[in-house]
This record gives sequence, structure tokens and C-alpha cells, in this order.
Amino acid sequence: MTLSIPEKLAAVASRVHACELRHARPQGAVRLIAVSKTQPAESILAAHAAGQRDFGENYLQEALDKMQLLADQPLTWHFIGPIQSNKTRELASNFDWVHTVEREKIARRLHEQRPPARGPLNVLLQVNVSGEASKAGVSLAELPTLAAAVAALPGLKLRGLMAIPAPEADIDRQRAAFRLLADAAKRLQAEGYPDCTELSMGMSQDMEAAIAEGATMVRIGTDIFGPRIKGSE
Repeated sequence: MTLSIPEKLAAVASRVHACELRHARPQGAVRLIAVSKTQPAESILAAHAAGQRDFGENYLQEALDKMQLLADQPLTWHFIGPIQSNKTRELASNFDWVHTVEREKIARRLHEQRPPARGPLNVLLQVNVSGEASKAGVSLAELPTLAAAVAALPGLKLRGLMAIPAPEADIDRQRAAFRLLADAAKRLQAEGYPDCTELSMGMSQDMEAAIAEGATMVRIGTDIFGPRIKGSE
């Protein structure tokens, strides 16, 4: 029996709430970001009708097309993909959150191109907590410098950190990677960035470890919408 999107969404939300309870997190502490990349607007509408408000997109043009179709819906859009310099104007103009800022140059472009009427753009700094050469993100050592640069830009609001650690099957290893990000956020708060409280970390396979270590946002796609639709990237 194939479950509907509302049924799958309810199952994921139940898992999130169970993890919150198990790890002594306040109920509702974790925001569920439904990763809707490669999914049609109809699937987003189905999730929205079931109560979902936050949607994550990786591909700019695909996201813009869906935003146009769904412009009359009260949705919150999160960009969670890699950022190209020539795409920053559209990102700054259309998204509510950007999770993947890793360079000062990109931050400055987003700041300069954010429409004043929309208020500051919520941004998270992507951190390469596993030190993988192939993985995007600023290093932990370079994070304070980037945070200072971003915090000085009035068109942006530094809200926290994001990471995609190297895959690990063992939950203790998963937790160790997420703990590095949580500790980095605490250090930034202590150093004068009190709003740096959001931790975007955890996907389907490591969500519990992320919530145990303080995630405030988890990014879940396939478990809500089913497999990615081929040919739509």
C-alpha cells in the first residue's frame, strides 16, 4: 500500500516529535524542512494542505518556477543547495532562508542584492565539520572570520549554522559530527552573535543523532515525497 504525502508527512513529524521527547528537547523545538527538489508544485500543495509550511530547494530555476505557481500560498522557502555567484540576485530576491553561505563574496552579493522591502535575508553558514575535500563549507577554523563578515552586512541576518557530515552508520559517530557544529554555534553566541541559534543538520538517515545534539531544523525529502523524479533536475 502506497502512503499519500499527508500520511508520509505525518509519519515523519511523528518521528521528529518522538526524537524530541527521547532526547529531552522541548516539543516543537525542531522545524521540519520538507525538501521538495525535483517534486512538482502539486506535491508541495499536498504537503501544505497537511500543515507543512517550510520547503527546501536545491536548484534555483526549478524553485523559481514553483514559487511562481504557488505565489498565492503562505510558504517559507529555504535554499539548501550550492550557491553560484551568478544566481545570488534571484536567491536574495525570492528566498526567506539561505542555508549554504560559505564565502564572504557570496554573502556580500546576497546583502547587496536583497530588496530592502523584504528585510534582512536569514542566512546560515555551511560548515565542513568532517573536513572532506569534496564537501562544501567553511572550516571550523575559518568560521569566526566568516561569521564576523556576515554579521556586519545589514542586508543579512546571521541565524546559525548548517552542515552535511560524512555518512556514518554508527549513531555515536553521527552525534560526534553534529556536536562539533553545535559547539561551534555556542562559541559564536558567546563571542557576540546571540542570534546564531539555528542548527540545520540531519536528514532521514541521521535525524535522531542531529536532534539529540540540538538540531533546530532537519531536512527531509524522500520520506515525505517519495523518490526524486528523474529528468527534472
